[in-house]
Amino acid sequence: MITLEDLKPAEGSVKKSKRVGRGRSSGHGKTSCRGHNGEGQRSGRTAKRGFEGGQMPAFRRLPKLKGFNNIHALNAAALNVSALEKLNVEVVDLAYLKENKIVHSSADVLRILGNGEISKAITVKAAYVTESAKAKIEKAGGKVELV
Repeated sequence: MITLEDLKPAEGSVKKSKRVGRGRSSGHGKTSCRGHNGEGQRSGRTAKRGFEGGQMPAFRRLPKLKGFNNIHALNAAALNVSALEKLNVEVVDLAYLKENKIVHSSADVLRILGNGEISKAITVKAAYVTESAKAKIEKAGGKVELV
């Protein structure tokens, strides 16, 4: 049975506070971990936020990196239901759209969005189809296949 006397904090969760200015042998004596002379040694020290001692600060260095390119990102071609209405074909997939230059040749996946109306029954093969687009295609008698 555990009693209040047995309770203690998890190992490593409680550290002794650093006692500075308590003599040489403590390892934190003389300058009390503040170094010799200068702004940091004085009381009431306030270096502005992000100041790195005169070195070009990180907030000015980082924008020069110009972001990064995600090498795993897929280039998605988005097509609305209204664009599908204009096509005279039974099956619409990415290969057909690339072949007929309806979407860019660099597209990796096809996304069908729900803007517009459709009256033809067509089969759509896409990586992603919105709920509204799926409902409109199926209402017109078509079929949606996720690839």
